[in-house]
Amino acid sequence: MDNIIIAPSILSSDFSHLADEIKRLEDGNADWIHVDVMDGHFVPNLTIGAPVVKSLKKVSNIPLDVHLMISNPENYIKDFALAGSDIITFHFEAAKEKTEDIIKHIKSFNIKAGVSIKPKTKPDEIKPYINDIDLILIMTVEPGFGGQKFMSDCANKIIEIKSFAKKDLIIEVDGGINKETAKYCKELGANALVAGNYVFSYGDIKEAIKSLR
Repeated sequence: MDNIIIAPSILSSDFSHLADEIKRLEDGNADWIHVDVMDGHFVPNLTIGAPVVKSLKKVSNIPLDVHLMISNPENYIKDFALAGSDIITFHFEAAKEKTEDIIKHIKSFNIKAGVSIKPKTKPDEIKPYINDIDLILIMTVEPGFGGQKFMSDCANKIIEIKSFAKKDLIIEVDGGINKETAKYCKELGANALVAGNYVFSYGDIKEAIKSLR
């Protein structure tokens, strides 16, 4: 796929030099910046909040792809939208019956709305909402930590999702992405890839991103 979106995750970056890391990603031809937001409750790790996203927006010339791995995401949509998120993705497992309302809330800020599913969540669970979202994020690791091993059976969900999704849906994959797993996901039909550890440990960010394409 020629038009693959590469969204490096800053979870694996040097947090003491975030502005410099953003510049490195832009110079490396990243399409989006993936921002992992964790609350220490929905997932065991704890990362950043809306104030950091606001700071990132000041130094980023490319879209901020904000992934909310948090409980009660409906309480934080406004904060992250006003902070400068270009895409806000929340977890279906953290929303359930609130999913439709949260999607509408995100879209009220004229930004893209995404829904993420964990490894054990079946694609048909999000089928009722598939035509209302801009992006589906398939987790191919358990969310919460970087550097985990890729779960190929989770990537296979792409095929099922494509069978009932609209053609312009962005199908993003996050977890254990490297040159080999990126190829596998693209062959299945993914058109966006999140990679953190692979990009930042490669040595040459531009070459790392190029290898994922």
